[in-house]
Formats: sequence, C-alpha cells, structure tokens
Amino acid sequence: MPTKKETYSQAMARLEKIVSQIDNNELEIDALSEKIKEANEIIAFCSDKLTKADREIEKLLSEERESEE
Repeated sequence: MPTKKETYSQAMARLEKIVSQIDNNELEIDALSEKIKEANEIIAFCSDKLTKADREIEKLLSEERESEE
C-alpha cells in the first residue's frame, strides 16, 4: 500500500517491479493475487497524484491568465 510520503516516482518503480515479476512468471500463484491487489492500489495512488497535480497546474494557469487581463 502506498504511503502518503511515498513519491510518484517511488510508487511507479514499485509498480514496474510488480509488472516485471508478473511478465517474467516470477510469482507463485498464491502471491499473484496479492501483487495484483498491490498494483491496483499503486495505480490508484498515482492516478490521484496526477489528478491533483493537474488541478494545481490548471489553477496556476487560470490565475496567470487573470493577472494578465
């Protein structure tokens, strides 16, 4: 489970490791479902980070446009 202090890059690195393990058949069937669950949590975490960053950028651009008028 990603933590609040984990960065986007750290979470993506963990996700890439899981995907690699799945692609290379490195996981036992018992661990596979747990790793897929973890991957889904990481994807949700990263998606949330991207959404928040997008909102902040839009807000800054909007404020910049308003100040130019």
